[in-house]
Amino acid sequence: MKTFTVELGERSYPIHIGPGLLAAGALIAETLPAARAVVVTNETVGPLYDEALVTGLEAAGVAVAAVIRLPDGEAHKTLATLETVYDRLLELKADRRTAVVALGGGVVGDLAGFAAATYQRGVPFVQVPTTLLAQVDAAVGGKTAVNHPRGKNMIGAFHQPRAVIADTDTLATLPDRELAAGFAEVIKYGLIRDPDFFAYLERHVDAVLAREAETLADIVYASCRNKAEVVAADERETGQRALLNLGHTFAHAIETGTGYTQWLHGEAVAVGMLMAAEASHRLGLFPGEALTRLRVLLDRAGLPVTAPADLPVQRYLELMGVDKKAEAGRIRYVLLEAIGAAFVTAEVPEDVIGAAIEACQ
Repeated sequence: MKTFTVELGERSYPIHIGPGLLAAGALIAETLPAARAVVVTNETVGPLYDEALVTGLEAAGVAVAAVIRLPDGEAHKTLATLETVYDRLLELKADRRTAVVALGGGVVGDLAGFAAATYQRGVPFVQVPTTLLAQVDAAVGGKTAVNHPRGKNMIGAFHQPRAVIADTDTLATLPDRELAAGFAEVIKYGLIRDPDFFAYLERHVDAVLAREAETLADIVYASCRNKAEVVAADERETGQRALLNLGHTFAHAIETGTGYTQWLHGEAVAVGMLMAAEASHRLGLFPGEALTRLRVLLDRAGLPVTAPADLPVQRYLELMGVDKKAEAGRIRYVLLEAIGAAFVTAEVPEDVIGAAIEACQ
């Protein structure tokens, strides 16, 4: 097991990474104010892993009041689904010391985290991510939210977990498409701040897809360390944390524009990063050789490099205009100067953005 701490003063918390951690209930119990918890999962992950998690928690002295299994998928990351969680918490008479433990991917973590942030104005929360995307990104940093038909993650709150328990054994049951989607967020860290890590991924992409345990543990650890350093420096996204949104403004437009049903988040991020890199290149910032390296790596990872053809440029601009990263009506983009060097700007001509989108269609 590898462990490190997200440094946020009195709200600092550990991230534990390694095999067999679902059964290590003591790692969760030691972070809780009371020995009572509710597990929130979904109908896909629950049958695979919630029994092991509950057994581990109860062995550590934590009473699990209930396991709430939600419908699976981004289309269910809604206020309506959130209300079902509130209903169960109220039925169980959960109080402010009852912890919410999220077992699943990014959708479960975001939704359960938002429930924890808002139920009785905030209750303890633990992330137990079971997908690569959640382990390397969604479970770390305290962002919680649900979607709105007009925009992704538009209703949410910052609410840091008490701990993150990333059991790498759960990646063995992850469908190939989900594994690839998570790898997009891994690539992001190399692009925005870690060129050596990007080169490592180029050398080890086949090992990742083959699910070699040591390589998977290494990329989860490196990704979490990268994100933790950014979050510790800028928890509320007033500065450099915005760099973590590379490709996401485009990606959220794809997800919203296709109704949250056709594209996985990581797939949309892959194309979104390519659009951001293309725009950067057209502005004379990002070398053509680097753009080619990115496209080749995404393709080797089994990620899409072509955007949906039936989403016109004007629709992208409309959707991006209501993205939560827009300020004073201006869209803020994360662009690239090189692999490992990113920056945020609103000074991008609309025709450059349009050309970048079209180049990826």
